[in-house]
Amino acid sequence: MMKKLILNADDFGRHEMINKSVQQAVQNGALRSASIMPGAPAFADAVVMAKALPKLGVGVHLTLVDGVPVLPAEQVPTLIDREGHFWPDHGAFIRQYLKGRISRQDVAQELAAQLDKVLAAGIRPTHVDSHQHLHMLPGIFPLVLKLAAERGIKRVRISRGIYGNPFRPWPGLGDMIGKFGLEVMAFQARREAKRCGFSCPEHFVGQVAGGAVTEPFLLALLADFPEGSVEVMLHPGLDNSVLARECGWQHDYEGEYRGVCADVVLESLKAKGIQLAGFADLT
Repeated sequence: MMKKLILNADDFGRHEMINKSVQQAVQNGALRSASIMPGAPAFADAVVMAKALPKLGVGVHLTLVDGVPVLPAEQVPTLIDREGHFWPDHGAFIRQYLKGRISRQDVAQELAAQLDKVLAAGIRPTHVDSHQHLHMLPGIFPLVLKLAAERGIKRVRISRGIYGNPFRPWPGLGDMIGKFGLEVMAFQARREAKRCGFSCPEHFVGQVAGGAVTEPFLLALLADFPEGSVEVMLHPGLDNSVLARECGWQHDYEGEYRGVCADVVLESLKAKGIQLAGFADLT
């Protein structure tokens, strides 16, 4: 079986410094896939870049938290706070969702609008995934599959929960519980996706809490690369201080950018016969 590596940059369109890193990582590095945020401030800039990068496959980074809706706020009242913003993070959203305060009709309308905005911009999406993995939630995942399939999109990320930083201890009990919950949802979601005729990478790797997908991380992955396809979730950027302030997230964006562009990573890929791929390469 051929070994395929999908390096996917999330949050494409969130900031010009993220967009520029995607552009440069395609031109000078191993990046071949990114997920665009339809409601993000630099969406139009990302669209222009995507159209100028034929090697880049672009998916849709469906967003229900940490941003603003594409639809007018009054059309999706259960998804927003008093200021018209989405709930701040996955924890706040899930609490509302479990209390029955999130309308699935609002979710369906907003996600449909996000997909349609990307299509209207002239981009044919390779796949769907989501900001903070909310597409994985029971009750929302089937909606995502239905909306995507109706628009001819038949590839989806399966976010797995146990993908901790191998170079640090677990951040804490809460994070472990969250990762385990995501792992359980991933098992069910993969079965549902395949039942509905969707393709998805066989493995998923990434960093959020306590680390970044840096050069050492990638080299460790390549040294023990499994058979089949592996998606690596990335959040590259060109200026940590600007992005931490603008995005509200202390993350090593620059380290991830450098990792995906590192000569030693590119050389290791070639030496091990691992194919750089995008979601469109999944069968």
